[in-house]
Amino acid sequence: MLDFYTISQRLLLHEGLRLKPYYCSKGKQTIGIGRCLDTNPLSPEESKVVGDWQHGITKGAAMYLLRNDVKRINRELKKQVDFFADLDSERQYALIDMAFNLGVNGLLKFKKMLKALCRGNYEQAAAECLNSSYAHTVGIRAKRIAELIRTGQFKINI
Repeated sequence: MLDFYTISQRLLLHEGLRLKPYYCSKGKQTIGIGRCLDTNPLSPEESKVVGDWQHGITKGAAMYLLRNDVKRINRELKKQVDFFADLDSERQYALIDMAFNLGVNGLLKFKKMLKALCRGNYEQAAAECLNSSYAHTVGIRAKRIAELIRTGQFKINI
């Protein structure tokens, strides 16, 4: 897996940083770097660290939540995607990014993409990523992730 700094910078690029709570495009309460509080509420430990999030959090608190989210998603992907550990770190990141945006259950709906990825058919997996409502919703992010799946290289300028 890529180091946390690299993952955090990429997710920051895709999600942005908002230190005050807001409602995302799907109407879900969110804070920090894409932490959806409706589907992923703060744990008691996180609440202690973050404090009164309703009035805003620090960048440090946002990074703390992001680190926990990345760890959780990585654990879930290792459990639910049987070939996840066999992927190179860049393609692992592609699935982490998609799961961060869609949830792991949302990612698991990409059955054709995952099947192609498992077989090492990166062209087809990338095409399946782009042939989705996800791609229409997130635009350049999906193009970037599909290109990463296809080539194994993360490119900002797409």
